[in-house]
Amino acid sequence: MKTKPYRAWQAKAACKGPQSLVFFPPPQFERKDDRLIREQRAKAICDGCSVQQDCLAHALQVKEQHGIWGGLNEKERRATPA
Repeated sequence: MKTKPYRAWQAKAACKGPQSLVFFPPPQFERKDDRLIREQRAKAICDGCSVQQDCLAHALQVKEQHGIWGGLNEKERRATPA
């Protein structure tokens, strides 16, 4: 099995730890209002992160399809020019 190489910026990410749950949708149904609140919380964490640009660049490079990466959700990343 091929593993992804470790990226130094990940060690500095503000999203590490228990708060990481807000960056991805829950396994059960999520109402739109709840999704918006969860995404706002995740984006607020991204706003104060020192590696936000590295995170976003990574997500765009690998075409990450899920979660908040670099302060953008899936739809926002699709609209971002590579």
